[in-house]
Amino acid sequence: MKKRIIAVTITSFVLAAGFIGWKVFGPGVSTGNGEFFYIKTGTDYDNVKQELTSKKYIRGSTWFDLVSKLLRYKTVKPGRYKIQKGMSLFNLVRILQNGHQTQIAFVITKLRTKEDLAKKTGGIFECDSLQLINFLNNSDSLKKYGLDSNTVIAAIMPYTYNLNWNSSAGKIFQKLNTAYRIFWTAERKQKADSLHLTPVEISTIASIVEEETRIKNDKPNIASVYLNRLRLGMPLQADPTVKFAMKDFGLKRILYVHLKTVSPYNTYLHTGLPPGPICTPSIESIDAVLNSPKTDYLYFVANSNFDGSSIFTTNLIDHNKYASSFQKALDARIDSLKKSNTK
Repeated sequence: MKKRIIAVTITSFVLAAGFIGWKVFGPGVSTGNGEFFYIKTGTDYDNVKQELTSKKYIRGSTWFDLVSKLLRYKTVKPGRYKIQKGMSLFNLVRILQNGHQTQIAFVITKLRTKEDLAKKTGGIFECDSLQLINFLNNSDSLKKYGLDSNTVIAAIMPYTYNLNWNSSAGKIFQKLNTAYRIFWTAERKQKADSLHLTPVEISTIASIVEEETRIKNDKPNIASVYLNRLRLGMPLQADPTVKFAMKDFGLKRILYVHLKTVSPYNTYLHTGLPPGPICTPSIESIDAVLNSPKTDYLYFVANSNFDGSSIFTTNLIDHNKYASSFQKALDARIDSLKKSNTK
């Protein structure tokens, strides 16, 4: 009889231990193929538990509380956490306790303004677009980076950045600026020095080159045109700076009236460089400026065959000749399109 009682007791203990083990280490999280659970800054333990329950990631709070107590999970760490299908309560509590969040791959390609960058962060990070634009417009925030609200766009390199969802505006920019500093190697800085320009000034010229063409082979020559004009004290007279001044990036043709736009970015009205970059230039465009050839080019115009390439000249007479050819070809193309649309 005694042996039977012992056997029943052991069996009961094993079953109880198995049940507890299943509840703690078995699949205790309900989700699809995997979802992200967001914990906002300032959230406490009870809020986390309530959120997990209300979204039906866990069936109730009893076992979650037990596992949390077992692992001493009290201090909540904000972040973006990946909840895997079939995850155990033990693993769920452990990643929340350790702050093992899944970072966001923040991809930056070409941006034209600080507002574009701020808008891009909206809905991606806990930090909203208003907080970021306030940071980018704050001279005190940028001073320690050697930048201001006009030049800050130079530090935005076209990379993929891995960032925590709960990164503040300052942390986001610090990550971007670190990549910018790494990009400017001693070799690149030396090339900039040989042109008597700073990295920010190089990026400013590169941003104009970026807006002027997509043709890789033309970029170094376009850079040489602007470097030559800068050296001679000529106005840059770069059409993309007029578009930037007007904030009309869809403008197809720059007319005489546009050239009168009052703005420090209008290089038809002001000599020298604009206050800062007019877009985030590609690495290709930056290196095109740093490695631009020694030329006597002072002018360039789009090729009249519309292949996207440019024709470079050293004097205004030749430039006007090629510009006239392009204008005639453009007018003919427009007339042809109008006629085809009326048929």
